[in-house]
Amino acid sequence: MTTLSCSPEELRTLFLFEKLDDRQLGELCASGRVELIEPGPVFAEGDAATCFYVLMDGELVLGKLSGGEEIEVNRTSQRGVYAGAWQSYLGDRAPQTYTTSLRVTTPSRFFVLDADRFGALMHEWFPMAVHLLEGLFFGSENSRQIVDQRERLLALGSLSAGLTHELNNPAAAAVRATASLRDRVSHMRQKLGVIASGVYDRQALATLIRLQEEAAELVAKAPTLTPLEAADREDQLGDWFDTHGVSGGWDLAPTFVQAGLDIPWLERIVASVDDDAVVESTIRWLNYTIETELLMNEIADSTARVSTLVNAAKQYSQMDRAPYQRVDLRELLDSSLVMLGRKIGDSVAVVKDYDSSLPQVPAYAAELNQVWTNLIDNAVAAMQGHGTLTVRTRRDGDMALIEIGDTGPGVPEEIRSRIFEPFFTTKPVGEGTGLGLDISWRIVVKKHRGDLRVHSEPGDTRFQVRIPIEPEVTAMEGDSHG
Repeated sequence: MTTLSCSPEELRTLFLFEKLDDRQLGELCASGRVELIEPGPVFAEGDAATCFYVLMDGELVLGKLSGGEEIEVNRTSQRGVYAGAWQSYLGDRAPQTYTTSLRVTTPSRFFVLDADRFGALMHEWFPMAVHLLEGLFFGSENSRQIVDQRERLLALGSLSAGLTHELNNPAAAAVRATASLRDRVSHMRQKLGVIASGVYDRQALATLIRLQEEAAELVAKAPTLTPLEAADREDQLGDWFDTHGVSGGWDLAPTFVQAGLDIPWLERIVASVDDDAVVESTIRWLNYTIETELLMNEIADSTARVSTLVNAAKQYSQMDRAPYQRVDLRELLDSSLVMLGRKIGDSVAVVKDYDSSLPQVPAYAAELNQVWTNLIDNAVAAMQGHGTLTVRTRRDGDMALIEIGDTGPGVPEEIRSRIFEPFFTTKPVGEGTGLGLDISWRIVVKKHRGDLRVHSEPGDTRFQVRIPIEPEVTAMEGDSHG
C-alpha cells in the first residue's frame, strides 16, 4: 500500500463528491488520503469497520460469507463506488463491522477516510440526510423485529392449536375406554356372583381360570388382520356361536376375532365344560376378560400417545435445555414433524431418509426447529396438502446437510433470488408475512455460519440447510432475533 497525494479537483470527478463545494473537497483531502493498493484482500467481513473506501481507478470485488465460503456479490471498476464503514454515521447504535469483504484484482487507487471522520462529516454537512437515513435504518429494523415477533407468535398459535387437537384425540379415546372398562368390570362383578353360587365345580373353575389367563395372553399376541380377513373370521365365529346355542353370538364374534381367538380354541371350552348353559356363561365371562384387556390396551396406547406428544413438544421447544448444545438433528426433525402433524395431514406422504452415521452438531436447537417449521410449512402449502414431503439428512464434507423436499409446482426461476428477502412472499395477501424464509436464512447463515439455498423444478423442490459439524466459536455469536 502506497499513500499518494490527494487532489480536490480529482475528487470532484467522482459521482459521490461531484456536488460538494471547494471548501468541502479541500476538507476531504485534508481529512483523508489516497492509497494505491496492490492486488489482494483489503478488509474481511466481520472485522471492525475502521475506514470508508471510494474507488478512484482499478477494480474491486465484494464478497459475502455463505456456508463458510466467500461468495462474490459484485465486481466493478466503476469510479466512485464505495465500500467499508458507510454506517459509521450511526455511531454505537449499530454494529460497526464490515458487512462484506473487499479485495482488488489490479493495482487500484482509493480515497480512504477514517470511519470516525466520515461519520462526523456526515453529521456536519448533511444533518437532515443523516436523520432520514437513521430513520430508514432503525425504522426498518424495528418493523422487521415487530413483524418477526408476530410471525413467531402466529406460528406458535398454529402449533398450539395443532398440538391441542392432537392431544384431544388420545385423551378423548382414553376417557371413552375408561367408561367402557368401568361397565365391563361391573358386569364381571355380577358374573363373579354367579360363579360363587356353585355353578362350577372345583375342576371346572380351575379350567375357567386357566382359559381366562390364556385369553388375556392371546390378546397381547393377536395378529393384525385385513378388514376382509376379520369379516371372514367373524362370520365363522358367529356361525359357531349359533351352533352352540350362545345367544347374541354375532355381537361377541368381533371381540374374539380382535383378540386372535379362533374356533379350535373355542372347541377346547366345549371339551372342558359339559353343560351347554355353563358353556354360554363361560363364553360371556371370557368375553368380559377379553374386552377388559382390549380396553386397557386402548388406554395404554392413548396415554402413550399423549406422552409422545408431550415429549415431542418438549423436544421442539427445548425446555430445560441449554440454548447452545450438541443435538441430534433427527430428533429435532422428528419433533417438528409431530408438532406439524395436523397441518401436514393424511394426504401428504412423509418420507424420512436419515443418515444414522451423522454425528450430533452444536446448534441453537429451538431456533433450528423454527427453521424446520418454516420449511415444512412452506412445502405443505406449495403442495396444497397433497403430495410427498421428504426429510433427508446426510454428511456433506464438514457440514451436516438437511433437505426438506416437496413435489409441488416449484419456485419460478425469476423469483428464486428473492425468496430469502425480508417481506417477499408468494402467498396471497393476508396469508404470509414474507419473513419465514428470511428468519430461517438469518438463523442458519448468521447464527450458525451455515448455508441455506433452494434447488427447484416442477415436482422436485428441495431447500438445503447446511450446518457446520464443528463450527468456529463465532458461530455462537449472533443477533438475538435469529
